Amino acid sequence: MTYRADPARYDTMQYRRSGRSGLKLPVVSLGLWQNFGGTRDYPSALEILAHAFDAGVTHFDLANNYGPPAGSSEELFGQVMARDFRPYRDELIISTKAGYTMWPGPYGDFGSRKYLLASLDQSLQRMGLDYVDIFYSHRYDAETPLEETMGALAHAVRSGKALYVGISSYPEAQTREAYAILKDMGVATTIHQPSYSMINRWIENDRTIDACGDLGIGMIAFSPLAQGVLSGKYNTGGVEGSRGDNPNGTLRASHIEPRVLDAVDKLGAIAKSRGQSMVQLALSWVLRRPEMTSALIGVRTLEQLKDNLGVLNNLSLSGEEIAAIDEATKDGQMELHPRPSGWLR
Repeated sequence: MTYRADPARYDTMQYRRSGRSGLKLPVVSLGLWQNFGGTRDYPSALEILAHAFDAGVTHFDLANNYGPPAGSSEELFGQVMARDFRPYRDELIISTKAGYTMWPGPYGDFGSRKYLLASLDQSLQRMGLDYVDIFYSHRYDAETPLEETMGALAHAVRSGKALYVGISSYPEAQTREAYAILKDMGVATTIHQPSYSMINRWIENDRTIDACGDLGIGMIAFSPLAQGVLSGKYNTGGVEGSRGDNPNGTLRASHIEPRVLDAVDKLGAIAKSRGQSMVQLALSWVLRRPEMTSALIGVRTLEQLKDNLGVLNNLSLSGEEIAAIDEATKDGQMELHPRPSGWLR
């Protein structure tokens, strides 16, 4: 049966402008990083994607290496586009990125013009699209001139293969430099995608968030749940059976050490006092900043998606609650910071 979108899909979602651009994003966007790869079948993928769109989630975030295996998330999303979402293409914001390893040899990763534009073509082919709405440089490459990397982004816009461009995990100085280079080329830096959460505040500490506010660059936070540490599944009672118990997972031992889990316990009490899940508190906190356009979520199940969307019922935080969160997390920070080599994403 062909999917038909809910006529009421825009009734409850909130949308924010990305910086000083004309682009608006839902405050909750859906990322297809780890949960829409080769192990996801079509019916379960459509169930989640369709429910998200029916709830007003118009933005779906991908990258060339999302899976696993790399590329499989784009392939699966391309099937959904072809079979069910095609009538709604002009209502959707679809993003992809390039920066991490995709093929062997010297042209298969980082920030060269050769790699970025070849990767974009491959992404479009996998998704069956003529263009993406947002194309990102997925990580800063210290060994490639930033003029070359930004020139590739500008070319993507001029060639019609991307409507907007952005950067991901760029520190403050490189954010300002990238903005200036693109501006000289007549192209806007529309959005920045950094990691950001109650226990990972590097964009505040190095003033990347302030730079985006100054320059009119929108922001969308990835890992607002700190790789699941703020999902409500973790506490000082243990993590057995969770992603943190998986030696092949993305969590590191430092992410779930006692001082972090102690902060999680305190945050759980704050969430309970607000009548929210931990997930909803985490999203409310990220979205409290006016610079933040959207929070990027990742879900495995429909129930998780519904929990995330529940944040729309209570997005506001009082000054007292923000202070309580600061106190609860002061000794539980992860202090992640982007490096030229980046994170494996």
